[in-house]
Amino acid sequence: MQIKFLGTGGAFDVDYLNSAAILHFRNRNILIDCGFTVFPTLVKKNLIKKVEYILLTHLHNDHSGSLANLLLYKSIVEHSKRPIIIYPSEQFKQHIFDLLEIQVKDPEKYAEFVPLDQFPGIQAIDTFGQHSERYQTYAYVFEDEDSRLVYSGDLGKPDALFDKLDKMAVMKTCVYHDITFEPDNTGHTYYKKLFPYISRYEIFGYHCDPTLNPADNPFRLVFYQKELMA
Repeated sequence: MQIKFLGTGGAFDVDYLNSAAILHFRNRNILIDCGFTVFPTLVKKNLIKKVEYILLTHLHNDHSGSLANLLLYKSIVEHSKRPIIIYPSEQFKQHIFDLLEIQVKDPEKYAEFVPLDQFPGIQAIDTFGQHSERYQTYAYVFEDEDSRLVYSGDLGKPDALFDKLDKMAVMKTCVYHDITFEPDNTGHTYYKKLFPYISRYEIFGYHCDPTLNPADNPFRLVFYQKELMA
């Protein structure tokens, strides 16, 4: 597995672009999230041809805002095969479909929709209501033969994710977790809430303004790990 981030900022951290990544997993290139800065970043970095599969953590604008642009470009400019949108539930598929229908009229003309259970090694963790009240979000777990990669999405309470991970088979696990340095930001995980897990998991923080990083934060921020940036 190899992950490369296209951005590591939150919705308002425009200098650091929307958090999103391309994950090379089992010979597939999976775009994780497609916020409003992602399409232009893919074009600028000449990475858009790599996008074969798309997986969304949720449908806030900083995670899905340029999805329609991406699909239209793949069809009209590249004349390439339709990307596959992987969905974890039928309800979430319908939400994605409704979002795209406003912009492209016929979403299935531009994307193929395939359920997550058709992709061995990928598991969705339902984090409904853990980012915004009564709002659907997902974290994702990717497992290869000897390693596990976890992508949190937006998550206000890390217990929803780590309680699941603690029940899984022991394996080298790297967790990419959204992080905030503001204790009043309940939509994301305050960094100190991750302290109980530092001895069991390798954790990197993303979805933040890295210049606000406090001196006592023990977690490496993705932004400063150049090998993790696309």
